[in-house]
Amino acid sequence: MSSENSSADDVQRVWDVVVVGAGPAGASAAYAAAVAGRRVLLLEKAELPRYKTCGGGIIGPSRDSLPPGFELPLRDRVHAVTFSHNGRFTRTRRSRQMLFGLINRPEFDQQLVEHAQKAGAELRTGVTVQRVEQHGSAVPDRRTVAVVLQGGETLLARAVVGADGSASRIGAHVGVKLDQVDLGLEAEIPVPETVAEDWKGRVLIDWGPMPGSYGWVFPKGDTLTVGVISARGEGAATKRYLEEFIGRLGLAGFEPSISSGHLTRCRADDSPLSRGRVLVCGDAAGLLEPWTREGISFALRSGRLAGEWAVRIAEAHDAVDARRQALNYAFAIKAGLGVEMSVGKRMLTVFERRPGLFHAVLTGFRPAWNAFKEITQGSTSLGELVRSHPMAHRALSALDRRPAVDTASGAEGGAAGGAAGGAAGGEGAELSS
Repeated sequence: MSSENSSADDVQRVWDVVVVGAGPAGASAAYAAAVAGRRVLLLEKAELPRYKTCGGGIIGPSRDSLPPGFELPLRDRVHAVTFSHNGRFTRTRRSRQMLFGLINRPEFDQQLVEHAQKAGAELRTGVTVQRVEQHGSAVPDRRTVAVVLQGGETLLARAVVGADGSASRIGAHVGVKLDQVDLGLEAEIPVPETVAEDWKGRVLIDWGPMPGSYGWVFPKGDTLTVGVISARGEGAATKRYLEEFIGRLGLAGFEPSISSGHLTRCRADDSPLSRGRVLVCGDAAGLLEPWTREGISFALRSGRLAGEWAVRIAEAHDAVDARRQALNYAFAIKAGLGVEMSVGKRMLTVFERRPGLFHAVLTGFRPAWNAFKEITQGSTSLGELVRSHPMAHRALSALDRRPAVDTASGAEGGAAGGAAGGAAGGEGAELSS
């Protein structure tokens, strides 16, 4: 650093990287930048730990993206999945190896933040960012971004990472564009030990009554996380689905400790991921899997990349170099997560049109179940599966073209019988692998 820059930094401290939002994406970004030896400030508007509407499933890609030495605070280890189609055609499939783990978000997020702090990041909570400025009187030079807080305080940074969630102010600054918005509703339901024991090690996934909707039950010790998700604009129907789902499960008599809702937002293909020296990641960038709306692995992976590239942007001495580094970040995101998202969008389109067929194939066709296992365990991804398995590619292409069938009649289950090797039918069947 030149003496000129040093004296400027002495007048008002200039952080190398300021990260806005201390969820999984922000904590991962702060950790990655701090491990590189940079001065990092992590800002969070809430006090930690804080609750987030989230199933709390930790699949293989999430586990593989955690900092070294991170011990997952698992509440349960999932070895079985019960699938149902709007409460019918119930099938349970089991795996000898753990499919994925279940965590409570307040504990998990807090632990990620602590790892970032141990790496050298500084944390400030109870801080709301009003806006960022890259030009104007608050910005001393072209290498600096001003982060303006509620109350008027201004922080200066060489690079900013926006990880402030799906209603991101930093995302608005960057110009993030969204083309899929879904509403998730969730209840945390404390249950007696006898009920908890019945769910131990097993989750339920129910393909729902509205196009693209589904419900879940995730056991976490003495509490069941029960939720549903569907396209925004179906608020009343989504609420009704959750109520009926809980009733069907025999859980209506238990009082939820928390009931919450949350909008998930997926980026449009041409949505920007940066503007000047500001990057976005995780929900703030609209990065999540469009079919399942799984966001934790996307947050951890994009957060780590954002932190690494923010370090390079902080070191850039002019706008051209900063722009080059930001484009490299966008390329890294699109080459990995972007490919997974594009396949996920195709999967969602197929699922919206024929959930019965989806259910039949997944529960009755062993290669489909094996693919599900490999994806959740992290040995492959949706993108890799379609790229490297010709049969998966052909099947998805055929489903893309096939006209929809009336799912309410159960005709799809029969139509899928050949493709699924005689799948779908009676209640409670159980298959192991």
